[in-house]
Amino acid sequence: MTMLYDIRGRVSEANTSHMLKIETLSESEMLREEGNVPAEGACTVVRLLQDRSVWAAVGLVAALLLCLYLRISVKLVQDWINYPDYSHGLLIPFFAAFLIWDQRKTLLNTPLKPSWSGIPLVVLGLVILLVGIFGADLFLSRISLIALAAGLIWTLLGKVMLGKAKFLLFVLVLAIPFPTVLFNHITFPLQILASEVASNLLPLAGVPVLREGNVINLPAMPLEVAEACSGIRSLMSLFTVAVIFGYFLERGTMRRTLLALASVPIAVAANVARIVGTGLCVQYWDPDKAMGFFHEFSGWLMFLVSLSCLFLIHSLMARLMRRSAPAL
Repeated sequence: MTMLYDIRGRVSEANTSHMLKIETLSESEMLREEGNVPAEGACTVVRLLQDRSVWAAVGLVAALLLCLYLRISVKLVQDWINYPDYSHGLLIPFFAAFLIWDQRKTLLNTPLKPSWSGIPLVVLGLVILLVGIFGADLFLSRISLIALAAGLIWTLLGKVMLGKAKFLLFVLVLAIPFPTVLFNHITFPLQILASEVASNLLPLAGVPVLREGNVINLPAMPLEVAEACSGIRSLMSLFTVAVIFGYFLERGTMRRTLLALASVPIAVAANVARIVGTGLCVQYWDPDKAMGFFHEFSGWLMFLVSLSCLFLIHSLMARLMRRSAPAL
């Protein structure tokens, strides 16, 4: 009888060991499919950096990029500091550095497959840089860095690594100000839209208005929806914050995309509310205070309200996901 129990125990231990081995293998295969575990013998960044000659090549490429883009980068940082419409760009380098650190294990263990297919993208980036420099176009000069970086990643590290870095490259694009022509094409329609909606809402509060383009004529004084009041500043800042916010709180790409897209109508609605509030203060309070303290304070207030709306949308999506999830 004791011998029978001993045989059963050994069989049970053998089955358990076999099951654990199967689970370990399946988990390893799953990680390898996700790109977190390289195949045996595959070249990765970790193995590549063990070669000292690689460090010299990396230093040479970094030195060349520094020579090409030093002045362009300095001017870009100055624009972030001096122009409020682009101040959100100051967040991008820190977030990009965090992305690299957060995904370091995946990036370091991604198999490297250099390809000549990335050369055309490298050439395109250099051509855009030359056109931007000789054509005195800052946008082309700056955006060429993204194209050149994508081409270098594809050529030197492979298409798989480029796929891993696509979100990082998209984040870097957010730091580049729009070209003036495109900026004006976006700003003016926003001015007209905000003034039109505000002029339709103010009469509901008993304020008679007469709109002429982007100017709302009130009984007390005309209220001009200037370029700075178009909402483009809050729109760009809120979109950037929504992308960062979605990375930390949302898991799926679809939910992150929806959250980022939701920032556009939220920013437009917040700007309209700000203009309506300013019009009410002009009519019922003090025009000087309305155009001074309230105008500045309402900008910060509406941005906080917009952030609250983003968090509300995140909470609603999370609740809908929990309800749609099958019960275990």
